[in-house]
Amino acid sequence: MNLNTTPLSPHLGVRVNNIDLARPLDDSTWAAVRKAWLDANGVLVFPDQKLTPEQQIAFSERFGALELADAHAQPFKYREIYVVSNKVENGKRVGRIAGTYWHSDQSFKPAPAMASLLYGIEVPPSGGDTMFANQYLAYDRLSDRMKQLLDGLKVYHDYQHGSRQRQSVDYPKSYPPSPHPIVRTHPESGRKALFVNSLCSHIEGLPPGESDAILNFLFRHSVQPEFIYRHQWQPRDVVLWDNRCLVHYAVNDYDGVSVRYMHRTQVTGDVPF
Repeated sequence: MNLNTTPLSPHLGVRVNNIDLARPLDDSTWAAVRKAWLDANGVLVFPDQKLTPEQQIAFSERFGALELADAHAQPFKYREIYVVSNKVENGKRVGRIAGTYWHSDQSFKPAPAMASLLYGIEVPPSGGDTMFANQYLAYDRLSDRMKQLLDGLKVYHDYQHGSRQRQSVDYPKSYPPSPHPIVRTHPESGRKALFVNSLCSHIEGLPPGESDAILNFLFRHSVQPEFIYRHQWQPRDVVLWDNRCLVHYAVNDYDGVSVRYMHRTQVTGDVPF
């Protein structure tokens, strides 16, 4: 099947114009979607969808097993769905606000999330954008000497470190830091991508001064404007992204002004190499 797609930026992302995700996809359509996702460097946007939770789960499961939300932290009928929201009902917030920092979902786990799918049920009339940065391109634009330096190095991804950086105490204390390659190889495309974000605390085997200098450079380098696609949400957009070659950032310029209510499903991943 030939998908009707529109490029979203020069370096990542396409909009898929002719698919209704509420209907089960036949094998040829599914194969075309999967190929488009990889070819688009990890971002697909499906506009104007009308999905029940069951339909969102069914489509997401085509990519693999889904993560289950903590039933105590987020009591929602479907544990496959994580509620991302600033909505308040009966004096309590429904769900949690999206991550307002550059990150790759669950990179602090030994096997980080592979894919994330976010369904914008209620979106602000302006603001609340999500930015994505292409980490293939970030790696490609490094000098050969820097690539040689990074080859084989591992960095610790630590949720507690990230929470301290954000002056937040709301983190799962049960997660120990996970060491991952600074440069990971995408298991499907075979391409190399940077794998650093604001949860990274230190590089294995380096003294703090050297580790901090390298990480600070990589943090700045990895999110240069030319690497970024900024998604302006429309009601009922579905956005699918690949955590193996992207970092993302939710812009919180709407809280206290407008409602943002979304359902996220997340596909389990494997150990980076």
